[in-house]
Amino acid sequence: MKPMIQTWIFLTVLATIALLVARFAQPGRFALELDVYILVVGGLALLEVVMATRQAYPPAGRSALAEALERQPPGPLRPPELERLERELTLGSSTAFDLHYRLRPTLREIADERLAARGLRLDSGGPAVEEALGEELWEIVRLDREPPIKRFAPGISPPAAARVVDRLEAL
Repeated sequence: MKPMIQTWIFLTVLATIALLVARFAQPGRFALELDVYILVVGGLALLEVVMATRQAYPPAGRSALAEALERQPPGPLRPPELERLERELTLGSSTAFDLHYRLRPTLREIADERLAARGLRLDSGGPAVEEALGEELWEIVRLDREPPIKRFAPGISPPAAARVVDRLEAL
């Protein structure tokens, strides 16, 4: 016999002994004792059926739902400074206001650092600074640049932004 059936028979024998003890201890409650006996034996039989079914059809390692809900591992983290620069560049290409007040200070800071390595100062101006930066970049970062009158006018175009970044990298 299988171990499951042996267990069920053993537990049923125990329940039968309990029924007989209860029958002799309280002889007037046979109907209640029989109901409890039937419930216990039926519960044990149901438990054995569930165990046999589980053994016949073992659960899969993971359900399709669990796999679908599992989060993908995050990709490599990007430096926050890079994300900030990308946002500034995107905003600067959207409107002239964002170009002047968001992207321009960052471009000025980078240009000032790059020029300092050459012994030049951005705010001092002069032909050497203008020549090092180029006309397009100089127009954006020069100290006396006026804020835009039309705030929602287009900012820097993507090709112009690429040329400005290339020029900064070349410094």
